[in-house]
Amino acid sequence: MSSDIDSARERYARFAADEAPGRSALYEEWAAGAASDDDLLALLARIPATHRQPPLVFAVARLLGSPESGFASWREWMLRHADSVVAEASRRTLQTNEPMRCAVLLPALAAVDGSIALLEIGASAGLCLYPDRYAYRYRGDVAVDLDPPSSSTVVLECAVTGAPPLRLPDVVWRGGIDLAPLDPASADDRRFLTTLVWPGETGRRDRIEGALDIAAADPPVMWRGDASEAAVLDTALAAAPDGATLVVTTPGVLPHIPRVARERLIGMLRARDLVWISIDPPGVHGDGFALSRDGRPLADVDPLGASLEWRAGAEDSGR
Repeated sequence: MSSDIDSARERYARFAADEAPGRSALYEEWAAGAASDDDLLALLARIPATHRQPPLVFAVARLLGSPESGFASWREWMLRHADSVVAEASRRTLQTNEPMRCAVLLPALAAVDGSIALLEIGASAGLCLYPDRYAYRYRGDVAVDLDPPSSSTVVLECAVTGAPPLRLPDVVWRGGIDLAPLDPASADDRRFLTTLVWPGETGRRDRIEGALDIAAADPPVMWRGDASEAAVLDTALAAAPDGATLVVTTPGVLPHIPRVARERLIGMLRARDLVWISIDPPGVHGDGFALSRDGRPLADVDPLGASLEWRAGAEDSGR
């Protein structure tokens, strides 16, 4: 237990210092308070380490009715509802299903010729499977507006450095694999996803709700399972239609897969006849978050899709 308490203290202190500032003052306050509170740390230590991330625990608390107020009142509520928080957090997983990531996936998708069969690993509710259904506003070194044939309520704004290829892809099939897929038409799943939005993040809830409406109207094919298992991955790949380029995306999911399974998955993706597009954090393909195709970096990106810095000559790394 003491090692779990120490781990929780370090994790919440790091979150308060490095991740929450500038995004959510409330989460910064909660995390800093939790990191120095022995009673709360003992509560957090009861949650499995893989379900103990501050954004997940905070969202679960809000889902169960915690006040969105200062640390003192939140602490009191947490301690009164400890058993419920532990049980709910232990069954939930952190699913940052951010459609904005499509804004930085788009240049890699634009470089794929012809129609695309799109499969996402770690798809959650599938909101990153609709890059052809969203509108885009790119600003910076370029000024490009992209709109689907049918108007979209989801408009993604992205700051751009360089001159990436920008056009809407022709997606003819979409599927996803997830350990715990969510249903975009389920009121409970929709509430969970929108509660994962951090207090203070403006516009994000509306964006996710709009994307959920799009996904619910035309749901992707979803598989529940571990994509690092060959049988699961190959079942999904085999369902893609003939005549389209098979594109597999891993937008931000690789760090959440244990190392052995992650290496096995990457090996399988490299060995199969497909295009693999990823958004990866430091240490996977370089020093910063990168958009990559088949393991070759194309751009430095914001992990949630707000900005993209295209690397000169990156278009030559496609196949």
